[in-house]
Amino acid sequence: MEVDVLVVGAGPTGLTLALDLARRGVRVRVVDKADRFSLGSRGDGIQPRTLEVFEDLGVLDEVISAGMPPPVTRIYDGDRVVWERRMVEPVAPRPDVPYPNVWFVPQWRTEQILRSRLAGHGVEVVLNTGLAGFEQDQDGVTARLERGRTLRAAYLVGADGGRSTVRRQLAVPFVGETHDDITMLLADVRVDGLDHDYGHGWMLEGHTYFGFTPLAGGDDTFVVGTSAAGIPCTLDGLQHTLEAVSGRTDIRLRELTWSTIWRPNIRMVQQFRVGRVFVAGDAAHVHPPTGGQGLNTGVQDGYNLGWKLGAVLDGVPDDLLDSYQAERLPVAARVLGISTQLLEKHVSGADDAFERGEETRQLDLSYRGGPLTLDDGSSSTLAAGDRAPDAPCLHDGRPVRLFSCYAGPHWTLLRFGSTAPTLDRPGVQSHHIGSDLVDADHHIHDAYNVKDAAAVLVRPDGYIGVITSQPAALAAYADRVMPSASRTSPRRC
Repeated sequence: MEVDVLVVGAGPTGLTLALDLARRGVRVRVVDKADRFSLGSRGDGIQPRTLEVFEDLGVLDEVISAGMPPPVTRIYDGDRVVWERRMVEPVAPRPDVPYPNVWFVPQWRTEQILRSRLAGHGVEVVLNTGLAGFEQDQDGVTARLERGRTLRAAYLVGADGGRSTVRRQLAVPFVGETHDDITMLLADVRVDGLDHDYGHGWMLEGHTYFGFTPLAGGDDTFVVGTSAAGIPCTLDGLQHTLEAVSGRTDIRLRELTWSTIWRPNIRMVQQFRVGRVFVAGDAAHVHPPTGGQGLNTGVQDGYNLGWKLGAVLDGVPDDLLDSYQAERLPVAARVLGISTQLLEKHVSGADDAFERGEETRQLDLSYRGGPLTLDDGSSSTLAAGDRAPDAPCLHDGRPVRLFSCYAGPHWTLLRFGSTAPTLDRPGVQSHHIGSDLVDADHHIHDAYNVKDAAAVLVRPDGYIGVITSQPAALAAYADRVMPSASRTSPRRC
């Protein structure tokens, strides 16, 4: 094999997957048909769960530096403010939820940060290299790339967007609907005379909206969006509309760097895997931009699949990869429903159309009852399949967080009580709560509430795989999902 995994598509989904694989020592190649990296803001809302993923991947500090919190949006009648509110009000961090708020970063910058981190592992994205086709057999996949080159890989992942070549060749149905009667114009513009501390909008006839949302990275950069039909996607057309709705001529649009006309294409596959080939992100599910769910769900796809591919390449039976579809398909369906409901509010002009609730943060997504869960009821708070909460504690007398113990490509075993099950396996970091990790302020107890003599096994993607007091059950679970040898060693928190 030339590579272990070929990733087609260098958006956030493909880059997250490739980065997770590269840090495991997996030979990964990333190709993209584009001739240059994107400059558009596109999916700029990064949800709290994605921020946690980015912390694990080592890019959170850069993402935070590159972004901004949700701005206050003002709706005007001419030049008079008639409505002022945030899309979602910020909440304070908690011991179990360190990043509770959405963070706005232009997608081009998020991709740039992920590419830089990936390059640190020796993996560069190859542009001008689309996928022409592929054939798979029981041993691998032969990919035919544009310009006549072929590449042999053990597995292929299509993260190549809504018009995915990989999905089309697999002939996997893309079920859903396209609303040709609804259009949304989105464009990144530079503006003089508009306060960058606020979003600014005007309501037009028929519940349509024309507005500017500030973008991080420049005090004169906004994304302009409207659902009004017939507005030309040009500087002159946008300028004319702005003056017509606001009555102001002192606001000047001077540069348009990216634009798109978007129609709601609400679809998802019913099959995320066919043999050695997978689809992820927009190749598997496309969302309305309402709710900021598309990029985030794609990142979670890549993060879910990465550790499983790594385990199988290290010798775990291939059927572990079936859990990718079993876990991610229901999540994609649920999130698609949230995005669609928010779109319907926008179209109908509902009073709460601009508001976002807890369901958009993706912290409550769970794989409970899935194929990778083992739970004997030893916690009265959590269940196997849930996101593993954070908690501050002490290690060797110094402050640490559970998230710092989970960070990296390993599994983590938390043991509650001296007789809790143990697990001596490669790629597992074990901590005894009380001696190794001191729960001085009871934050671990409050978040996990696990009875004495039980253990919690946290997966490499930060979800709970096991809650049990039974050593034999824990060992059998490990036999099923963990390799006998690992390319990487756990680091101490």
